[in-house]
Amino acid sequence: MTTDRRNFLKLIGAGGVGATLTACAAPGTGFDKSAGRRVVVVGGGYGGTIAAKYIRMMDKSIEVILIEPNKQFVSCPFSNLYIGGLLPDLTTLTIGYEKLAANHGIKMLHDTVTAIDAVKKTVTVSGGTIDYDRLVLSPGIDFRTEEIEGYNLATTPLVMPHAWKAGPQTLLLRKQLEDMPAGGTVVLTIPLAPFRCPPGPYERTSMIAMYLKQHKPKSKIIVLDANPDIVSKAGLFKKGWQKHYEGIIQYRGAQKVTAINAQNRSVFIEGMEEVKGDVVNVIPPQRASLIASTAGLIGPDKNWCPINGTTFESTLQKNIHVIGDACNAGPMPKSGYSANSEAKICATNVVALMNGKETTEMSGINVCYSAISAKETVSVAGVYAVQDGKIISVPNSGGVSPDLNEVEAVYASSWLKNILTEMST
Repeated sequence: MTTDRRNFLKLIGAGGVGATLTACAAPGTGFDKSAGRRVVVVGGGYGGTIAAKYIRMMDKSIEVILIEPNKQFVSCPFSNLYIGGLLPDLTTLTIGYEKLAANHGIKMLHDTVTAIDAVKKTVTVSGGTIDYDRLVLSPGIDFRTEEIEGYNLATTPLVMPHAWKAGPQTLLLRKQLEDMPAGGTVVLTIPLAPFRCPPGPYERTSMIAMYLKQHKPKSKIIVLDANPDIVSKAGLFKKGWQKHYEGIIQYRGAQKVTAINAQNRSVFIEGMEEVKGDVVNVIPPQRASLIASTAGLIGPDKNWCPINGTTFESTLQKNIHVIGDACNAGPMPKSGYSANSEAKICATNVVALMNGKETTEMSGINVCYSAISAKETVSVAGVYAVQDGKIISVPNSGGVSPDLNEVEAVYASSWLKNILTEMST
């Protein structure tokens, strides 16, 4: 069963002084860490849950501790459908960890990792430290808000929601749209790629435009994209916008927002042109989560974690594997499906390395679905392999769906149900 932080520390520290976990018996196992093998997984999203599950499925002699601060996971993929009004609430996007932990003997700890010591091989949480043989880090993203003048991470999202981490921010953006007067203006800003979910901002544009068309007559959405053009499925998005939202969407490429005024609900392009809105959805530029930086896992680009393309082990710190949005996986996009695929590859090779066996070459896939309207969805798929130690796109594989398609919407719904079920059971 799932264990909260207090009970977890009682179990793991039952013979110790204070709250130091390293010298004590692991919870429920009956042996000291020195007598067994342990993988700690940080982050309970699309990557972390699958890594923890598959390590245990492949080798039950390896103890797995999954550390995640939240009691529930809310999916960013498909959260735009709630913003657009196609979902009544976030229930279908929300899962718990109880069945996952119980079904696979995963030790669940709801806490936040504040430090990682790659030399001592420990992670620190509020109650003490936990040692590991290998660490799988799937911490997601943080925002480079220092690049936007006037942006205060504590207060700005309360006025200009990013909604790029699903949950309260998603609810807030939807509420702002509901409260906006008819004829009002929505401003959506998109950072330079790479960022979490490449087609996400353009799907959000579609969903907001759909909502405005149905509920806010004569309203419009201005999209300020720092990229010169739509970065994913450009042709299909443009076709969909022309078909459904002519006169509602004003798309402007190569328009980088560098400053904001939250009080006035305005943004500034390159510090010069001011654009105001009744609702302003600022999506800041992104980097790997702060814990990856403090652990010394960030590469020369100062944003993402370089990894070995086969094992997803950090090229900077031994025995630490980084998956999901935080890692630099070459052409693999920062998506839920990519994280799922990376987690399975990583888990396979973590088990192999811990058992002195040969690793398996990476073979990854990704599919991203994007809603264009209430009935039409488009998709993009990719297949990936390793060449000379680097992840590459397999030539002549993947591609986008041929057109706006109602069948794709059925596929998308099934994908969401299946992948969340895999994560939670």
